[in-house]
Amino acid sequence: MSDVFVGSLMSSPVHTIDASASIEEAGNLMLDNGIGSVIVVDDDGRLEGILTATDFVHVVARGDSEPTATVGSAMSTDVITTTVNESIQTAADVMLEHGFHHLPVVDDESEVIGVVTTTDLTAYLSSEGPNA
Repeated sequence: MSDVFVGSLMSSPVHTIDASASIEEAGNLMLDNGIGSVIVVDDDGRLEGILTATDFVHVVARGDSEPTATVGSAMSTDVITTTVNESIQTAADVMLEHGFHHLPVVDDESEVIGVVTTTDLTAYLSSEGPNA
């Protein structure tokens, strides 16, 4: 796995949203596209945060589930990223260490260019298995 790189497994293009968008809009984007997260970017496409299904659970548990609540009020901002040239082994180790299911992929200017997920890693491992 150390000779396979994130760029070959990542999903791209990425579904993104603005921090000022409503939670409802983000939820509909996720449901409509069958995804577990949306990447929050600024006007230049630079990473500001990530909103995941887990973040929605926190919103509901805190009682902040007003439809007018913004993505910015619920997103995670301490986002760890990776690059296309990182090995998938390293990306998987980071995801396991932090309990992440989504790892944004950025370029040299911190512009989001993709995302690698546990689903991407599982699909890869499945295709490489003994019966593949």
